[in-house]
Amino acid sequence: MKLSDIIASVGVTILLIGFFLNLTKRIASDSKIYATLNFVGAGMCGVSSYMISFYPFVILEGVWCIVALTSFFRVPRETSAK
Repeated sequence: MKLSDIIASVGVTILLIGFFLNLTKRIASDSKIYATLNFVGAGMCGVSSYMISFYPFVILEGVWCIVALTSFFRVPRETSAK
């Protein structure tokens, strides 16, 4: 197994853990932990895709990282009006 395979496997596992925890209502989709899991998982998948020169996934995972990072720093709606 190549290093890119290991990185991708860990990244996908992190993404799936976040997805599973969200589906089972253990974490909310607007929580910081969910955003962190998405950011780290997508980042690892993006790095792995770059390592194997598969650029469509580099773009996909890069956008995923940006969205996750944006949601991490977003102010929750219920506190923004106060």
